[in-house]
Amino acid sequence: MANDQDRMERIVSLAKRRGFIFPSSEIYGGINGFWDYGPLGVELKRNIKDAWWRDLVTNRDDIVGLDAAIIMNPKVWEASGHVGGFTDPMVDCKACNSRFRGDQVTVLALHFIPRGGPKGRASEDCYFSAVGSEDDVRAKHRKRIEKLQRSHPDQPGGWNPKHEVHALSWIRNPEAYAKVHCPDCDQVGTLTSPRAFNLMFETYAGAMQDSSSKVYLRPETAQGIFANYKNVLDTTRLKIPFGIAQIGKAFRNEINPRNYTFRSREFEMMEIEFFCRQSEADKWYEYWRDARFQWYVGLGLKGERLRLRDHKPDELAHYAKACADIEYAFPFGTSELEGIANRTDFDLTRHQEASGRDMTYFDDETKERFIPYVIEPSGGVDRAALAFLAEAYDEDEAPDEKGKMRKRTVLRLHPRLAPIKVAVFPLVRKDGMPEKARAIWAACREHIATFYDEKGAVGRRYRRQDEAGTPFCVTVDGQTNEDGTVTIRDRDTMKQERIAAEAVLSYVRDHLHL
Repeated sequence: MANDQDRMERIVSLAKRRGFIFPSSEIYGGINGFWDYGPLGVELKRNIKDAWWRDLVTNRDDIVGLDAAIIMNPKVWEASGHVGGFTDPMVDCKACNSRFRGDQVTVLALHFIPRGGPKGRASEDCYFSAVGSEDDVRAKHRKRIEKLQRSHPDQPGGWNPKHEVHALSWIRNPEAYAKVHCPDCDQVGTLTSPRAFNLMFETYAGAMQDSSSKVYLRPETAQGIFANYKNVLDTTRLKIPFGIAQIGKAFRNEINPRNYTFRSREFEMMEIEFFCRQSEADKWYEYWRDARFQWYVGLGLKGERLRLRDHKPDELAHYAKACADIEYAFPFGTSELEGIANRTDFDLTRHQEASGRDMTYFDDETKERFIPYVIEPSGGVDRAALAFLAEAYDEDEAPDEKGKMRKRTVLRLHPRLAPIKVAVFPLVRKDGMPEKARAIWAACREHIATFYDEKGAVGRRYRRQDEAGTPFCVTVDGQTNEDGTVTIRDRDTMKQERIAAEAVLSYVRDHLHL
């Protein structure tokens, strides 16, 4: 398999070639941070959302759904702290005009000491940077660091063991800034000091465009749940512990969208706010942390690429008692898929104070009245789709229609996620084969996602479906006219067997556990 960068490029190429993901507004040069999902991509996303909803809402009796508006009263965002504090440190390069999030730029400060100590060649401080991790910095500046190591050979590895690694926004002295390389153009001393940048998109509701009509596109779906908490409680008669689930769009004016669809300005979230007693919050936090990790494993993400990382105390948001990230090793690096947080009673308390509305829960049995604690599993649909694509992408060898071994690209998607479950082909477009194939296609499409294709050599049609992640392909051939059987081919093993034409639907359902 190719290296990580090459692998990512191949995944992106496949995603566009097969209609999973397109750059938004591509005919006009695109727009940074926005993506469109094609015919296969929209089915993949829908399957992810359907799996999440079925597993966490439909199949449970303690969680109900909600679909809150994207634009809400701006007082919601004032109370939640987003208007005043939803900011990222923004850094600009005065040479190339590139813009970065300061907390995503890692600076490696290396102090080189020459042979013979300070009496020889002068010591040298160098500040190398890159968007990403310390490993990314070392990889990007490897040749320059190695050259300095050769010039200063006395130190192990060429630098003082007390070297520092820190985010760019933490460097406060002008001397250090004067030596930092821009992550894009590599110029030295061209970066501005970090400044706060609010990530919310602003717009206006109504005919006037002034401060009285200013509203925001929501940067998260959680606040819609908190604002409707009492409405849901009063109309469903739910008892603690209970959850409210929502899938929906959110928008963040990211300073530096990057890594394909991973960090975008428009994205979709899957969130649950699970309300419980304070005394039970730790237990439910542990439950949701483990349950959400296993959900991804169950849909095909392998354990060696998936990890559960607890936040250190200095990483926690000010309102959180505990937080853990489910992280996946993407080709571009290990990054967050989903976060599980104990948000305490912060949000409901803030909204109660700001709105004057009672946000307490009354327990009929104990006669207690209290504001619940909240456990929040919050994941990204787009990030999940990208992780499943990256995990499923594979290359092997398979015989073509002439029996010659050729490289094959295949998406080994979990059956629940595969956009198409079965594809049906006539071997040739004659002898009644198309009619029989279409009859099978029509019988299956009422129950599962089915595709019909009669163009090109059957081997090429197989390969197209392999790239689409289709688990089974069915071919109607000359023998079908004789005994009513068809060939069914497995995507992963490429093994073929003959079954009765009328048994195709039950065969696919049984083997995919649908």
